[in-house]
Amino acid sequence: MNTGKIQLCIDALAADAGDMFAKENGLSTTEALQQFMQTKTYALLFDEQSLLYLESAEYVFDMLKAEQSGDWQRWKEE
Repeated sequence: MNTGKIQLCIDALAADAGDMFAKENGLSTTEALQQFMQTKTYALLFDEQSLLYLESAEYVFDMLKAEQSGDWQRWKEE
């Protein structure tokens, strides 16, 4: 997969996971994305070597929830 397609996947996953985060926490999309951008999950998503962009938005969102709850063991397993 070329870099442009990878970036499209990453951007779509970030937007979808951000929307899920917004809905679950009663936040605006902007607020949710701003909070999401400060997480390790977000950083890992944008690290192409992690291959996280190959997972679903639900998978990324589950990682984000694990991180937010401090469940690092579950986060690492995801």
